[in-house]
Amino acid sequence: MATSPLLEILSRGRPAEAHRPWPRFVVGGDLWIALTNGLVERHWTLAGLWGDDGAVHMALIEEASQSLAIATYDCPDGRYPSVGKYHPPAIRPERALHDLFGLEPEGLPDTRPWLDHGRWPVRHPLAAEPAAGTEAQPYRFLPAEGEGLHQIPVGPVHAGIIEPGHFRFTANGETVVRLEERLGYTHKGTERLMASMPVTEAARLAARISGDSTVAYGIAFASATEAALGIEVPARAHWLRALMAEIERLANHFGDIGAVCNDAAFAMMLAHCGALRERLLRAAAAAFGHRLMMDRVVPGGVAADLDETGIAAIRDAVRIASAAFPRLIELYDNTASLQDRMIGTGIVSSALVHRYGCGGFVGRASGRGFDARRTLPYPPYDALDFEVPVLNQGDVGARVWIRIREAQQSMALIGQILDRLPDGPHHVPATGSGPGEGVGIAEGFRGDVLACVAVDGDGKVRRCHLRDPSWFQWPLLEAAIEGNIVADFPLCNKSFNCSYSGHDL
Repeated sequence: MATSPLLEILSRGRPAEAHRPWPRFVVGGDLWIALTNGLVERHWTLAGLWGDDGAVHMALIEEASQSLAIATYDCPDGRYPSVGKYHPPAIRPERALHDLFGLEPEGLPDTRPWLDHGRWPVRHPLAAEPAAGTEAQPYRFLPAEGEGLHQIPVGPVHAGIIEPGHFRFTANGETVVRLEERLGYTHKGTERLMASMPVTEAARLAARISGDSTVAYGIAFASATEAALGIEVPARAHWLRALMAEIERLANHFGDIGAVCNDAAFAMMLAHCGALRERLLRAAAAAFGHRLMMDRVVPGGVAADLDETGIAAIRDAVRIASAAFPRLIELYDNTASLQDRMIGTGIVSSALVHRYGCGGFVGRASGRGFDARRTLPYPPYDALDFEVPVLNQGDVGARVWIRIREAQQSMALIGQILDRLPDGPHHVPATGSGPGEGVGIAEGFRGDVLACVAVDGDGKVRRCHLRDPSWFQWPLLEAAIEGNIVADFPLCNKSFNCSYSGHDL
């Protein structure tokens, strides 16, 4: 591992005990500001920012040294130096942190509520002493000035089967001048619900944060819990987790490719890609007993082993997809009217995706090649052969092509995993020496999912924070649509396919 300037700074703080596999340090104001300056100068990337009882935690990734570390700032007076004052990607997490814990970020440029819509019976529900609820106040959308501007409100209730979110467009004719999002409608109180749960029960809740990423969340939570408890997971379990993760990635990419094309009025791709996705989900059900493989990743390993019948079902689904997919790619690439809608639409600059630490196909379509499977390698990906496709165009077309190439990589990875799947047990009891703290990260189809878990001595969750990749993708959708026409918003939105539920906690 290369020398880490990040760890050199953090080592001046006080190390937390029993925090694995990456360290956590309690830092003072000077170090907190130094870490913030490092974000501004892009020496490291913000991976998460969340609250605790009287403290704020900030997860940072230093890609050059393949390091991840957490800084903790104690704020007994309920205040801390705002990271968002200097580093805009931290603004929404700090607004959410204030809503939940009541901790005040000093100097935060946007103090509007984020998750709290004024409908909760209490304010700051995760604070040591929650405050009484107050009457809901009108939300102040940001102003835009200019001749001929008008606003178009969309949502939170939508015409299709889609989660709720509000989009406020300011347009000049058909050209979008500004898009502002308002989210939080699917807030479920996840962190409060997890507190005091046995880790096995909390794992079921983690798997339901965002249902299309149930395997990725399961791996991240289980990895964090296993690290906290000092559990050694069998090799076969790691390989089965990766198999499920690649099936999940492949199924979602098939669905997304078809859905993006459908938003450009090319329903044929939706039909064919939907058929491939359905075949894959049926294979998952045959192999693991559940179409989405929900609750199959558990602390200690996996809940369902794989037999010859399941292996045959997966191989058959991948064989059919491998034969059909090249013809679909050719159809996509050679349909001029479709390419006219995709190319040059919804561009996100490389500078923005790097600044926001934007992962997944959104980041990789704009030149950021971060992939947790490669940059922060975890088993069995450290022993597998695969490529991380990267493009620089940053438009809808590039985001589709990244999906296409990742789908090809996933089909190859599934074959590798099945060919090399080790024998042995697939699960060990989820017991270990506590208390402890653990961090887990998993590369889902949208990007990296982060889990930070603190476990008490009795094996129950004291605190858990789960960060969806959408936290750092949603803001860039606002940038992507600027200067495009209103009618292109569904296309841009689907090319991002951010999670509402995963974001809203």
